[in-house]
Amino acid sequence: MQLTATSPTRPAARRQGRDADGMAVASFVLGLLGLLVLNLFLGPIAIVLAALALKRGTTRRGRAFLGLGLGVADLVILAVLTQTTNTVSWSF
Repeated sequence: MQLTATSPTRPAARRQGRDADGMAVASFVLGLLGLLVLNLFLGPIAIVLAALALKRGTTRRGRAFLGLGLGVADLVILAVLTQTTNTVSWSF
């Protein structure tokens, strides 16, 4: 019977990867939600979370890139709405 020592860095690395995956999903959801409401706040948060997830090496790179793109789209929509309606809100 051979005993192997477990390294203490394994659980921390797994937890960090799981956190990065959660950040990728959160950036996607916040970016998608930001297209409808609160794009001034949710867009930058989605961008930051996506960048952090990519930096930490997420396995959900597609969702992180989608969150990044949606966060940028939030800010672009905000800029277009601000220029056309001269307000920072949706007007129906």
